Amino acid sequence: MYSREHFAVGSVVSGLSVAVLRESFPTPVLIGLFAYGVFVSVFIDLDHFVVARRHAGDWSHLCACLTDPIFAFTEQDEVFEGVPGSQMRLERLLSHAVIGGVLTAALALVSVPVAAFTAVVVYAHVVADLVRDAGFA
Repeated sequence: MYSREHFAVGSVVSGLSVAVLRESFPTPVLIGLFAYGVFVSVFIDLDHFVVARRHAGDWSHLCACLTDPIFAFTEQDEVFEGVPGSQMRLERLLSHAVIGGVLTAALALVSVPVAAFTAVVVYAHVVADLVRDAGFA
C-alpha cells in the first residue's frame, strides 16, 4: 500500500480512536495522539528498508530514497525493485506485527489507553496491507 493510502487510513483510524478517547485526555493530548497515529501508520513502513537490505545485501534502496526523497514518495512501485516481492510481503507483515507488539507492550507500561491506540493504528495498517495484497484494493 502506498504512503498516501496509509496516511488516509491512519487519519481515519486515528480520528475515530481519538474520538473514543475524548473523555480520557485533554484536547492538546488528543491532537498529539492523532498526529502520532498518522505518523505511525505511515512511517512503520520504514522497516521495509531493513527487509530489502536483508535480501539485497546492501542499503542501496534506502540510499536511493535518501538521495531523492521525491522518488521515495512518487515512484513507490520502483523503490524496492530487485527484491523478491512475495518474500518481502511476508517479512514486512511479520516485521509490522513485531514492531506493533513491542511498541504496544512498552507503551502499556506508561499508558494503557495510548498502548491500545497504538495497537489499533498498527492493526489497521496491517489489515490495509493485507487487503491490498489480496487484491481487494
